[in-house]
Order: sequence, then C-alpha cells, then structure tokens
Amino acid sequence: MEARLAARLAEIESELAEVEERLGSPDIDPAEYPDLGRTHARLKPIVELAESLRSAESDVHEARELAAADPAMAAELGNLAEDRLADAERLLNDLTLALVPVDPDDEKHAIIEIRAAAGGDEAAIWAGDILRMYQGYAARVGLTLESIDTSPSEAGGYSKVTVGVRGSNAYGAFKFEAGVHRVQRVPRTESQGRIHTSTATVAVLPEVDEVEVEIDPNDVKVDVFRSSGPGGQSVNTTDSAVRLTHLPSGLVVSCQDEKSQLQNKEKAFRVLRARLYQLEMERHHAAMEGVRRSMVKTGERSEKIRTYNYKEGRVTDHRIELTVYKLDSILEGDLDEILNALKAAEASESLEA
Repeated sequence: MEARLAARLAEIESELAEVEERLGSPDIDPAEYPDLGRTHARLKPIVELAESLRSAESDVHEARELAAADPAMAAELGNLAEDRLADAERLLNDLTLALVPVDPDDEKHAIIEIRAAAGGDEAAIWAGDILRMYQGYAARVGLTLESIDTSPSEAGGYSKVTVGVRGSNAYGAFKFEAGVHRVQRVPRTESQGRIHTSTATVAVLPEVDEVEVEIDPNDVKVDVFRSSGPGGQSVNTTDSAVRLTHLPSGLVVSCQDEKSQLQNKEKAFRVLRARLYQLEMERHHAAMEGVRRSMVKTGERSEKIRTYNYKEGRVTDHRIELTVYKLDSILEGDLDEILNALKAAEASESLEA
C-alpha cells in the first residue's frame, strides 16, 4: 500500500474512531444521531476494506518468506502467495474506488433539457432521437421520465424538450450526458443520399428543493399564455402555459405541457430552482478551479462530447476516446458500457486530484 493511500486511511480510521466514540457517549445529543450515523455508514466499509487488504498483503509476505525457508513447500506456498496477491490487487482497486469523493448531487432527481442546435430540421429530429434514447435508458435502470416542456418541430422531433427524471441516483445516472451530441447520417429529407452532420445540446441539472434554493417571489415575473404546438398554432383555449423570468439572473423558464396553469407553474419553478442551483455551482467551481468550460458551449458541430455515425454503426465518446460499434442498441438506451467507462474515468481523475 503506497504512502499517500496509507496516510489517507489513517485519517479515515481516526475519524471513524471519533464517530464511534461519540455514538457510544451517554451525553450525546439525539439531534447528532442522523449525521453521525451517515458518517459511520460511509467510513465503516472503507476501514473494513483496508483491514482485508492489509491481511491479504500480510499473507503474501508470510507465504513468500516461508517458501524461501522451506523449498519442499515452495510450490504450494507460491500458489498461495499468488492467490492472495490477486485478492490484494482486487481489494486495492475496491478500496481506491471507495475513497473517491461522492458527488452529493448524484442521488437527486434530475432535469434534462435537449435543444436542436446546428442542422436545421435534421437537428430537431435528432433531438427527438436523443429523447427516445434516454427514455430507453431510464426504463433499463428503473427511472421515470416526465414531460415538463416541449416545443415540437414541424419536421418531427423537437426544437426544445425538457423532461424530469425521477428515481434514486437519477442525476448520477445522466450527468455525463451533458454536452453536444453530434450525428452523422443521411437525413430522411436528403434525396441525393449525402451524409449530413447535425447536433443537439443536452443540459443535465440536479433537481433541488425549496430549502436548497430559496426564491423570493418578488424576484420572479410570472406570465401566462396559451400553449402552442408546431408552427406556433394554439393547442389550448385557455392561458394555461406559464413563463417565469427571474429578474436578478435573467433566467427564463416556460412550461406548457400540463392543462393546468398551477401544474405548469409548479414544474416551471422546479426547473428554475435547478438552473439557479447550477449557476451557483458553476460560480463555486470557477472560484475553486479557475475558468470552467460551459456545459454545452454553443452547439456548433465541432464542439462535441459524442459522435453517432450511422454509416459505420459507430458511437465515439470523445472525452475518453472510447468507440463502440453498436449504434442501434445504444439508440435504444443501452448506454451502460459508455457510462461505466465515464464513471471510471471520473473516479481516476478524482483520485489524482
């Protein structure tokens, strides 16, 4: 076990000992129990992994020493050492991952905004394809998507669509999807069979409650209007759609998918809270890490996190230089291979930091 890892484990073991002492104290304030319990549940498995790792490393060392002292048992002891060395390597990997800082937002519900970017009608159709991909993935992992706001395109798909993702670890499941998604294919409307490149931008926001982000009602201008469909035609005879303008930040949120003005207003405030929370997080990261690149930049074709190439049946995630040749299943929601690789890369970067 390397020195840095050993030093970090010593800190964790010391913290766990203090927590256990506090939990066993007769004068503990009952209000402390929830936080102490969560801390204990987080630290205890790490300490147990460390103890198992030390035991495996000790067994390897002891077996090798005995093999050197007793040639008759060298082969058997050598096999034992190899087995325990494999155990130690597995435990070290598990321990390393356990030490990766957990993003507290991962467990939250999420809000996903998909917008057609470069490519005109084909970009809107592509935005609809991305939405269907996410619907498939959500169904695979036990999450629920709910419509918040949609702006259908006359050619099909959406110029913009916003959905809520409900369920455990919803934000953690989708957060790596934020960015520009580029598609290379022959559009349905292309009579010459030429391949076009189009893009859609995806923003993924953790959903927060009123306690985490408090909004002063006096800071919000509320407008109501009739909801509209493709081409702007009215699809509702009452002013049920809601537009919120947050005056201090200039953020504008609209919602028109529900028939009830009250429900649209409630959903719009959910999106507004999520966007304000994201703004605050970006300010925090900018202060801690310097200038932080935008989540989706401008949506230009060259600014992409992932490319979907129909001719080659290929999907490439440019952040980790991963290419897989199963476009059809990915578009149906089979994102596990890509997302697991991204999670592993994030863990590695967090440990380096």
